[in-house]
Amino acid sequence: MGEIAQAMRIIYIHQYFKTPAEGGAVRSYYLAKGLVDAGHEVEMITGGAQTDYDQRWIDGIKVHYLPVIYDQNYGFFKRVLSFLSYVRQAKKLIKKLRRPDLLYVTSTPLTTGLLGIWAKKRLAIPYIFEVRDLWPQAPIEVGAIKNPLLKRSLISLEKKIYQQALSLVALSPGIADHLRKVTPQQQIYLIPNFSDLDSFFPMEKSENLLRKYALDHTLTIAYTGALGQVNAVNELLNLAELAKARGKNWQFLIMGEGSHEAELRRVVSGKSLSQVHFIPFGSKGKVNEILSLADFAWISFAHLPVLKTNSPNKFFDALAAGKAILVNHKGWVYDLVKTHQLGISCFPSKIEFTFERLEKLEQNTRELAKMGANSRKLAEQHFTKEQAVSRLKKVIDHGKNPLSMQDQFIILTG
Repeated sequence: MGEIAQAMRIIYIHQYFKTPAEGGAVRSYYLAKGLVDAGHEVEMITGGAQTDYDQRWIDGIKVHYLPVIYDQNYGFFKRVLSFLSYVRQAKKLIKKLRRPDLLYVTSTPLTTGLLGIWAKKRLAIPYIFEVRDLWPQAPIEVGAIKNPLLKRSLISLEKKIYQQALSLVALSPGIADHLRKVTPQQQIYLIPNFSDLDSFFPMEKSENLLRKYALDHTLTIAYTGALGQVNAVNELLNLAELAKARGKNWQFLIMGEGSHEAELRRVVSGKSLSQVHFIPFGSKGKVNEILSLADFAWISFAHLPVLKTNSPNKFFDALAAGKAILVNHKGWVYDLVKTHQLGISCFPSKIEFTFERLEKLEQNTRELAKMGANSRKLAEQHFTKEQAVSRLKKVIDHGKNPLSMQDQFIILTG
């Protein structure tokens, strides 16, 4: 990573910071580490389940863990209390730390933007706001927010956070389009999620791993991600049920955790879907292990307009692992799959058609392998963590604004 023209002191705000050893969404780890490697000084402020404040040095990043408890099973208002607790504690900490040149604030939740507004107004510290998901659109469309006054208040807050920022970073073209509508005068950059080509890579199915997980050499579809309300993993179970009814011995692997895990397990048990295997979520290495046993990676979201804009980590992990993609929704990911021949779709209304295509691909291993190779190629050419860090360095260094950065990813989907 080449050094930048002027080193900066940056406070990185991410309530759910994770390292590769922990697994999960590790975008902030790689971006922060990339900035450190480039000569910046980075301090990360995150939450955690600890009862007391903790501080650790992780690969050059000084990480502050605030005692903010959060659980995916929390209801909406309990989640909000957790969000606000994080904001309150982070404010106190920032005032104690040496003054930074910049705050890099990432959502979700949207409430992290309150720290940016506060730092700009009270401390005259500029902030860049990274938009991972569209809040409050997502909880509104899901039905978690119904009060008209609360909706208006959150939409107003969203606009204020965007307007007050030095610039905005979007994770997908759909998110960037939304930001342009809300704040047409704002500078918007596109830095999608990326593939970790070192942690994820194509592997042959290992006999030892097949025995470890009690699996067979048959068509296998794997889901590795959250098991929440919006993830639509129930649609994978619908496909498993159809496969069972048609006498197929296909295997379905579900590696994750979340608020809907218990319900998914009940469905599997109630319908005697013995070919569905639940695997505890683990590190990046464990995820790659599971993907190595799969022919397809399942990428799914509930069928809401706002979710079409998502840039899911599990998709980019699957690209790096060289997996064919099975996607259940239209949007940016679907466009990439279609344009670059990465796999096939599985829409609820066309599940029979998907089943027939899977039957053909089960026999046509050459075409299946080509889809996987296309996935790895796309990851290597356009979605490396090095490319993402390079773009972020240019966003932070105003003298090197990457004016054509957005267009590249629009071209990728035709």
